[in-house]
Amino acid sequence: MNRTSRAVAIPALLCCALSACSGGGSGGSGGAAPPVHTPTPTPAPAPTPGPAGRITHVVLVIQENRSFDNLFQGYPGADTVSRGLNSKGQTITLQPVGLEALYDPYHSFYEAVGDINGGKMNSFDLESCTGVCPPNMAYGYVPQSETQTYFDMAAQYALADRFFQSDEDGSFVSHQYLISGNAQKSYAFPSLNPWGCDGGGTVELLNSGTTPGTPTQETTPACFSSYTTLASEIDQKPGLTWRSYSAPVADLGYLWQAFDAVSDVRYGPEWESNVVLSPGQFLTDVAAGKLANVTWLTPTLATSDHPNADASAGPAWVASVVNAVGQSPFWQSTAIFVLWDDWGGWYDHVAPPVLDYDGLGLRVPLIVISPYTPAGRVAHTQYEFGSILGFVEDTFGLPHISASDRRANPLAGGDVFDFTRPARAFSPFSAARRAPQARRLKGQSTAQM
Repeated sequence: MNRTSRAVAIPALLCCALSACSGGGSGGSGGAAPPVHTPTPTPAPAPTPGPAGRITHVVLVIQENRSFDNLFQGYPGADTVSRGLNSKGQTITLQPVGLEALYDPYHSFYEAVGDINGGKMNSFDLESCTGVCPPNMAYGYVPQSETQTYFDMAAQYALADRFFQSDEDGSFVSHQYLISGNAQKSYAFPSLNPWGCDGGGTVELLNSGTTPGTPTQETTPACFSSYTTLASEIDQKPGLTWRSYSAPVADLGYLWQAFDAVSDVRYGPEWESNVVLSPGQFLTDVAAGKLANVTWLTPTLATSDHPNADASAGPAWVASVVNAVGQSPFWQSTAIFVLWDDWGGWYDHVAPPVLDYDGLGLRVPLIVISPYTPAGRVAHTQYEFGSILGFVEDTFGLPHISASDRRANPLAGGDVFDFTRPARAFSPFSAARRAPQARRLKGQSTAQM
């Protein structure tokens, strides 16, 4: 896995699609090296009485490409650092890099394995990026002036600072893990766009007998058949419903519509009844009294927090989603999970535990919002994507799908939920959009997305 060549071989999401670069990311060396954090898996707190009967709706709001250190730098009580090591043993000070920054670090399987570097977390400087990479481009954090809405949500509800990707990879694989707890041993990105059945491409496979996994030189169509997902489990439970909202085909955010890679959905009636190619329709549906038991909601490119996308509207968009539920009759029965699908190539100092050939991956933020969530809680329990699937399965009496949701610590424990207390009233968040400081350059190519 040569770190010099792999960035060319396996580009990150939107590589070359978003080709401009500006701002942020200079650093220096010297000073005492920050400690490398290797978390010891700990059991979740003793569960409080469970969500069954209280939670009848779960909403997953899935944003893009941010590590915990990158997005929640300095959050009170959370484990963040302001400096990180590079491959030369130098200490690099993390620099402010806005959401609207016009470059995108590569972030696929090889980058994840290299960044983690056996738990040393010291090779982020070996990455490349889309466009012109500034010095130490991965060693950056988003200024709190841009993330204040997320800070406010965390302060009013709960923030998990030991939440990891279940996979060591980028967006295609991560979104599959968020609907199924696995990705059929695939890694990196499909060979053609759009990802999934629409594109007609293939995806490469990993050897599950090595840790981390190694390429098998085999491929499979990026349109999975005979594929159990949380949605297919819901279909088997009378009375339960699901829905997936995403960007339309004309928006690059359509790439994150995970069910496009599930052939039974893409070529079945549920593509029309359960898949909605408009994130804004979610707001309309909730206002009209329509909310499925389980909802996946992915953004348009402009509201995604994705680097190199002029995506500074993400916090305002998430606030509008949370407000829509919080100000509706659904509030007292809903748990909202706001998370980021992968680390995006950004520095993070916490080494993920090694649990299998594909994970755990890097640390990403998780905000838990519900009327039964203690205010201002910072949860240090080790969670992963599978914890969310497990929460849905346990709440609705569904079987566990895969290794990730079977092994994951349950979110119904006492640090992000307390079902012994009465429901809390909802207070809305500001959904005002901050004016972007930069604009995405024109003339992008989609050849290597």
